[in-house]
Amino acid sequence: MKLKSLLYIFNPAKRADDALQKVEGAAPSQSYWMMVRKQLGKNKLAVYCLRVIYLLIALALFADLLANEKPLACSYNNHTYFPIFRAYAVNMGIAEWPTELQNVEWKKLNYNWSVFPPIPYLPGNIDEANVHSVSPFATQQVKSTRWRHWLGTDELGHDIFAAMIYGTRIALLVGVVSMSIATLIGLMLGALAGYFGDDRLKVSRIGLIFNALFFVLAVFYAFGVRSYILSDALAGSSLLFFVQVLFSLLIFLAVMAAGNLLALPFNRLPFFGKKISIPIDIIVSRIIEVMISIPTLFLIIAIVAIAKPSLMLVMLVIGATTWTGIARFVRAELLRIRNLEYIEAAHALGYSEMRTIFRHALPNAMSPVLIAVAFGIASAILTEATLSFLGIGVPADTLTWGALLSEARSKPTAWWLAIFPGIAIFITVTVYNLLGEGLTDAMDPRLRK
Repeated sequence: MKLKSLLYIFNPAKRADDALQKVEGAAPSQSYWMMVRKQLGKNKLAVYCLRVIYLLIALALFADLLANEKPLACSYNNHTYFPIFRAYAVNMGIAEWPTELQNVEWKKLNYNWSVFPPIPYLPGNIDEANVHSVSPFATQQVKSTRWRHWLGTDELGHDIFAAMIYGTRIALLVGVVSMSIATLIGLMLGALAGYFGDDRLKVSRIGLIFNALFFVLAVFYAFGVRSYILSDALAGSSLLFFVQVLFSLLIFLAVMAAGNLLALPFNRLPFFGKKISIPIDIIVSRIIEVMISIPTLFLIIAIVAIAKPSLMLVMLVIGATTWTGIARFVRAELLRIRNLEYIEAAHALGYSEMRTIFRHALPNAMSPVLIAVAFGIASAILTEATLSFLGIGVPADTLTWGALLSEARSKPTAWWLAIFPGIAIFITVTVYNLLGEGLTDAMDPRLRK
């Protein structure tokens, strides 16, 4: 008999609901996520917030096409080029710039024809004719309206509109990546703590000894020996650092797997093969309590203040310090789910504990996680803006919303340096929080009609 059939047999609420609807002549009940989507659609405020998030994602994805010093398409020396797309290929190493377009100033080229993005500036471009924070409504020294700074400039002559667009990319990247890290950690630890509790996780004595020993070796070989490589990668680029971290994780997993394989022959010995219980719930709960007791923002500031400024470091630190809420939600859900009938059915079919957790228990505990992620993204964006405002964590040449707010401190009369990024931060944080509240209501079965 298939597992789905067993799950249906051992779920009286589902059978009763379907039977009632058949009596009433209605169709069988919809899936849980279809009902959540339908309920969320009734919340007009949450729907509008979701549309705003879609708009922010579009701005982040197409920032290079909206604000760039390179033309979208052009004809130069009777050759047609697409410089922005060619730049992607050059960065990936699959193409090279033609000799006539190497180290050029794109605005000064004599094109046969050209099509520039709506904002013909990059955040790092300096307009020497419009330095010292020119207002959006002031007279600007530009060749034509086409080159006007519609949201003004900062002290060095950077275009604020371009900085706002690329700041959207940085804000969403920090929110999504950091919460992905936090979700991964929270799901793993919360699921282990909630499912196994204090007496259901049993490990052989030799397995415990080898895992403890090889854990130290894995950390040493994966991160200790490769510390200089990771440091150089962090100084180079975020992508290179991410690749090197993945490689270190593979080394870590390989060393741990080798330890478990070496422990297998000893499991046949009565003394070493005897199972002992690991109080994983107590261990994870104490770790959560320790993390919660430390002020998160101060911890992040302390870590990023002693390291070289890097956007990837900021995302890693935020993700590694904000997983506790997700872990607590998952732990609470798994404590409830582990005793339900379909989990017993999975055990009766002989499924392994890991398959039962990740295929059957954990998917049914994702509702509070999605809500926590929505609120967490808003919190991560606000944290990054705070760090940028304080001038730590993010490189000084990276213009973010928080960095623009920080510039406004030195020149209070430049109101546009505070108003525009302040509104952007407020809107982004608000829509994610309202979406989280909408998900809370949509996933509450008591509010369904």
